[in-house]
Amino acid sequence: MTNKTRVSDIEAIFLDVGNTLRIVIKDEGFMTNSKRQMVKLTGAQMSPDDFFDHLEARYQVLRKRAKEQLLEASEQEMWTQWMLPDYPVEKIAPLSGKLPRLWRDCDGRRVPRSDVSKVVLELSDRGYLLGIIANTITETEIPDWLEADHLTDYFKTVVLSSKLGIRKPNPEIYWESARRIGAPPSKCVYVGDNLVRDVEGTQAAGFGMSIILLEPETIKKEPPRDDVKPDRIIHELSELLDIFPPRLKL
Repeated sequence: MTNKTRVSDIEAIFLDVGNTLRIVIKDEGFMTNSKRQMVKLTGAQMSPDDFFDHLEARYQVLRKRAKEQLLEASEQEMWTQWMLPDYPVEKIAPLSGKLPRLWRDCDGRRVPRSDVSKVVLELSDRGYLLGIIANTITETEIPDWLEADHLTDYFKTVVLSSKLGIRKPNPEIYWESARRIGAPPSKCVYVGDNLVRDVEGTQAAGFGMSIILLEPETIKKEPPRDDVKPDRIIHELSELLDIFPPRLKL
């Protein structure tokens, strides 16, 4: 938090989704079915596990490029140019909306944290503008989840790396989000789970505050660094209600 930023200055609260609003539950049957569906859709002449391993090697190349350049491929670019470049474009392009969803489902079933709806509705009632900023390879998964859980109307903007073409921690994704929500970066806060990427991006963009929801699975993949410090650390999403009181209505 900058020296000039107070909680009372905050107008907009942006939230991450993966491991912040939702977590992944390992479900072997669900994961196996997702692999089978990918084979069926593409007509791959491999077992589901072999096809997954084949795709995983290519996915890691794409992830390396994404992290180094802070760029995100669109769904169609991802599947026609990176994941299945040896398949006919005319076959894969029409599937490029379904395949990233199935690919994500190979990790497990994504479910919201138990207090998500309560926190989102309460922060909205307290007068905060709400938005989402998320690195994701799909364009529809998050909007579909918000619609299914009746949360769509509470978020003024949803900014996805797969649609914008850039990813966190590039400050431009934060600036674009602030522009869309109609608040200066200094009056925005970002709530994420990554103690490095989410803090670096938030601070580079000049956001008023960075808050990290500690998630063990995230820490395993990317441990904290001594030179990157969030303004607040929370352990439950509902702790946001202790930080942000109702805004004064003018």
